[in-house]
Amino acid sequence: MIIVRLMGGLGNQMQQYALYRKFETLGKEVRLDTSWFDEKMQKTMQAPRMLELDRFDNLPLKKASREEVRTLLGRQYEEKEGVAEKIRRKINPALAVIFEETDMYHPEIFDWDSKYLVGYWACEAYYADILGKLRSEIQFPQSADPRNMEMVEEMERTVSVSVHIRRGDYLDAANIQMFGNICTENYYESAIRSIRENYENPVFYLFSDDSDYVRSKYQGKEYRIVDWNRGDNSFYDMMLMSYCRHNICANSTFSFWGARLNGHEDKIMVRPSIHKNTQVCIPEQMQKLWEGWTLVTPEGRCI
Repeated sequence: MIIVRLMGGLGNQMQQYALYRKFETLGKEVRLDTSWFDEKMQKTMQAPRMLELDRFDNLPLKKASREEVRTLLGRQYEEKEGVAEKIRRKINPALAVIFEETDMYHPEIFDWDSKYLVGYWACEAYYADILGKLRSEIQFPQSADPRNMEMVEEMERTVSVSVHIRRGDYLDAANIQMFGNICTENYYESAIRSIRENYENPVFYLFSDDSDYVRSKYQGKEYRIVDWNRGDNSFYDMMLMSYCRHNICANSTFSFWGARLNGHEDKIMVRPSIHKNTQVCIPEQMQKLWEGWTLVTPEGRCI
């Protein structure tokens, strides 16, 4: 059995779910381990999260039972990972019970039938061929806020472009070294320009955790600020992004999925050339693994 660990925020959970569904299409026996979201575990987290996949209507998923996880992991289920297992993982990861993501893409995982997989699996290549299936499966529940459906109707009438600007926690001292200065002003200027060069009169729908910043930075009739989905309701910002005709993403899996759920065949999807500052961008590799995306550097250069 393959067990994929669920963890992180909504965008990461959707990537783990997408990998789970990819294994199912290959005829593998696969489960999702949701224990990371147990109350006891969340109390130890610096940034607690909730299991949001359960909020989608009738999402087909099989959760791993405690017994299934225990059977696969053996002694490691009750104890900290032993020295022998750590050595096996370093020398030959394929022989270890647990496999932890260490690179952008690990195609070898699809050859396995028994493994506990830990990672975020952001790379488009893992599940690009089943995104159509995923779009039909992932159905947002009806929002209680009428502004969301009013916005959907407006987006469908315009050349709508979602623009995700994540600041907030990315400006914290703990995160800025890893995630900061990637989606720069040059990045957004280049991304917006790429839309304007291809379409007349686009309307840009701005999603951000810093409304004051975007309100001061983006002024004009071509800009709309979406700022009412807060807290648990921020879930619906992803839904609104998916209704836009084109998408400009932050270095955030949340907006990656807003773009992936967008079903328009002629869509332009823009993402930063790197997700973290520790990543080295190899243009040929990125273009292959993120086929169909427009990749823009922090300096504003399309690659």
